[in-house]
Amino acid sequence: MKKLACLILSFLLLLAVTAVAEEGTDQRADEIARKREAESMIPSRKIAARELPPLMVMQDGEKVRTEEQWRARRAELIDMLAREEYGYTPQAPDEVTGTVESSAEAFAAKAVQETVTLSFDTPNGGFSFPFTLIVPHADGPAPVFVVIAFRPDVPDKYLPMEEIIDRGYAVATFCYKDVTSDSAEMDGIASMYPWDEKTGWGKIGMWAFAASRVMDYLETRPDIDASRACVTGHSRLGKTALWCGAQDERFGMVISNDSGCSGAALSRDKLGETVKAITDVFPYWFCGNYAAWADREEEMPFDQHMLLSLIAPRKLYVCSAEQDAWADPENEYLACCAASEAWQL
Repeated sequence: MKKLACLILSFLLLLAVTAVAEEGTDQRADEIARKREAESMIPSRKIAARELPPLMVMQDGEKVRTEEQWRARRAELIDMLAREEYGYTPQAPDEVTGTVESSAEAFAAKAVQETVTLSFDTPNGGFSFPFTLIVPHADGPAPVFVVIAFRPDVPDKYLPMEEIIDRGYAVATFCYKDVTSDSAEMDGIASMYPWDEKTGWGKIGMWAFAASRVMDYLETRPDIDASRACVTGHSRLGKTALWCGAQDERFGMVISNDSGCSGAALSRDKLGETVKAITDVFPYWFCGNYAAWADREEEMPFDQHMLLSLIAPRKLYVCSAEQDAWADPENEYLACCAASEAWQL
């Protein structure tokens, strides 16, 4: 009987030790899992996993270490993004004229609101489009937001004008469809320049070009401080603002909101909208070459961190919506991290 009791006790002790050991093993596994999960959140590791094309390496393999080298690298990047994604931007016109069509006190007489028509020559004749300029009453020239908008309305629910002018900022806003339609039709400014099927500019490039022409005019206004200008847009117009600011260094700040695929978000390991998805539905936003990279993002010699880097050393603010999976806010964040090398230089 004593032997049986000892045997049972030994067996119970063995079970207890085994249970403790198994519990320890489970805890260790949980710790490893938590550690790996935490490690996966480190941006540098996620960026490395995407195997992005190097930002700070010239096409000849030389590393970028100086400002002079960065200027050369910047030219390479603009050329590559123009050739493969957005299309080549035509040369700026020699002269842009602005005609004030109307002017009135606005927003409880805190500002002057004007309707201005911009005009300039193109290879196929003159072209013009309207924009609205709101300038707060101030002691000196006002810094300005150039807003690429979906509608011509001022005020607009997405453009809190009174809050903006109360802080001393001017706003120049134009409706993108007044430049060219959001379609495959080669109308508006699209009909005014020669166009190549593979590398000719897409609609994003055309809208960006228009924002730069607004900037041309703002530089002539004594009530505007054009040295403190910001270009901004949302969604497809966020992509437009980024491409505009990347090329036009007169803009001291660029703001994109939910620009997503082919905007601020990396194309590699992209959730939601992909190169294929966007070029299947909106091929006319880009040059013809871009669609060839559909389902081949890992082979691209470029990615969107290169676009963001072109704004350095100026200010860049990338806005994202946490639940906008189509735009992929995580890949927007990682693109900012990858582009930061240009600011660190």
